[in-house]
Amino acid sequence: MSDLPPYASRELVAQRLPLIFPEGTPNRNYCIRELAASTVFAALYIGAIEAADVYLGPVHVYRMTTEQAAKPDDADRQAYAADILKKTVHIPGARWYADNTREPIRDETLRDGLVAIGAVLRREDLPTTSGRPRYALKADFAALFDPDLDEGALAQAISAFQAKHLSKSALARVNIMLAGAAGKTSGVLVTFPNGETRQLAPGPSSIISRAVIEVFAEAFLEKPAVIWLSESGNKVVVRDDAIANAIGLKIDASANLPDLILADLGPADPLIVFVEVVASDGAITPRRQAAIFALTDAAGFKQSQVAFVTAYQDRQAAGFKKTVAQLAWGSFAWFVSEPEGLLAMHGGVGNRRARLSGLFGE
Repeated sequence: MSDLPPYASRELVAQRLPLIFPEGTPNRNYCIRELAASTVFAALYIGAIEAADVYLGPVHVYRMTTEQAAKPDDADRQAYAADILKKTVHIPGARWYADNTREPIRDETLRDGLVAIGAVLRREDLPTTSGRPRYALKADFAALFDPDLDEGALAQAISAFQAKHLSKSALARVNIMLAGAAGKTSGVLVTFPNGETRQLAPGPSSIISRAVIEVFAEAFLEKPAVIWLSESGNKVVVRDDAIANAIGLKIDASANLPDLILADLGPADPLIVFVEVVASDGAITPRRQAAIFALTDAAGFKQSQVAFVTAYQDRQAAGFKKTVAQLAWGSFAWFVSEPEGLLAMHGGVGNRRARLSGLFGE
């Protein structure tokens, strides 16, 4: 067995994983939770690192004990790596996990998490039915857990790892999320389509609202305008009655209006876009959609002139997971971290069946 890497505690691994995989990383929870820290710790402990010809199996993780993990000597680590594969060997101490943790370690933490993100290698020369260990940490990933790295050296090494292993789309999502996080305490300056700027209160809802106005509206509307913008607490930031009156929309501030009302003034028949911003709750639900349709029907708008969008920070955000089941058919979902995409909740056309071939490419 080759030389082992420096001993790193599970606590140190747990502290560094969120720095390596920041908000926006695909399947981030699989990569930073306690089970991930335990998996990476076990791989480091036995020396399962690229080119070392030592491999990790889920058994190394779920049969680890608190007492064994506290033994940093190379002899103890090497003995554990070899002995754990023998069913008759008893590892003294309190086990971290039960045997049925094998599947989440293999399928979530490794396959969908660390392997998918480029932090862990998987042997492909073994049959899928083989019980032999098959995983190893990438060398530059393992190096990030050297306890002797100071703050500056660690930050530099993490940046190099991210640039090499995270995909362009993953890096874009990470950068967008980090940029948004900066506005959580300093206030959020938003530039409207007409060039005006306003300062919104700090917080995640304002970050999403800014993205809707500056990014979504420019990407998906031909000639965008902001008619209404409110913040939490029913504070009205923008109310443009001139545009609203020009297209025949009567804004009643006492009504239960959404966070944002946009208009696309490009088409012959203007499109009105009602947007709910979800940091934690408040999606466009069927009841919400029906209430807004009642307002627009009364104003004489065709329902084909009305669109509904629920805006989220990310598909992995808690707000999306909480409200996705509530989204109304015929509405859209948009994500700050993936601004070029638009999720359509296609609700069918009358009693006719919608064929996938007819929907594809719409």
